[in-house]
Amino acid sequence: MKRLNRDEMAQRVAQDIPEGAYVNLGIGVPTLVANHLDPSKEIFLHSENGLLGMGPAPVPGQEDDELINAGKQHVTLLTGGAFFHHADSFAMMRGGHLDYCVLGAFQVSVKGDLANWHTGAPDAIPAVGGAMDLALGAKQVFVMMELLTKQGESKLVSECSYPVTGVGCVGRIYTDLAAFDVTPEGLAVREIYSDIDFDALQKLAGVPLIDATQNRRAA
Repeated sequence: MKRLNRDEMAQRVAQDIPEGAYVNLGIGVPTLVANHLDPSKEIFLHSENGLLGMGPAPVPGQEDDELINAGKQHVTLLTGGAFFHHADSFAMMRGGHLDYCVLGAFQVSVKGDLANWHTGAPDAIPAVGGAMDLALGAKQVFVMMELLTKQGESKLVSECSYPVTGVGCVGRIYTDLAAFDVTPEGLAVREIYSDIDFDALQKLAGVPLIDATQNRRAA
């Protein structure tokens, strides 16, 4: 079965971020989006540890240990970028000043509820961090994740069984097999990236889907 790898998923997310947007990329896989943004577009990347104007990952050997994102990964700073206090960073998040955030997830419900900070596993360290502030503070929330767990279970669910980060906050979900929009009628399949058809995707997803691909099916 054809699947997008994580860089290809990040590239697809990057295509939907418009010129002039203020964007936070969550810890983990979403940080890859920074490497695929169109350099001709002026897009402002925010990091919750107090950075605005973040660039892509540095060239190996040119890392600066004092220039990191919230996940402690080395980053670059674009011309005009700025550092500021952690409290000011959270004020931006909570005050509705971010246009988009891209977050990973353990589960997303058909209503757009997000669970991305704790699975309840006995060895897991529960630390929601700024995820709840981003989920509710950003104007639009994108989720980037594989559709299935390592055990083959769908991460799209009727109701989240893991602790919820934000209720009804997710607008679009990008996975390795397809992209979905959260609508009042349910999850609408925006694009299919795999070589499977809608019915096969429906079976894997395990929740009711609406076919809204029209002419947007990937080649």
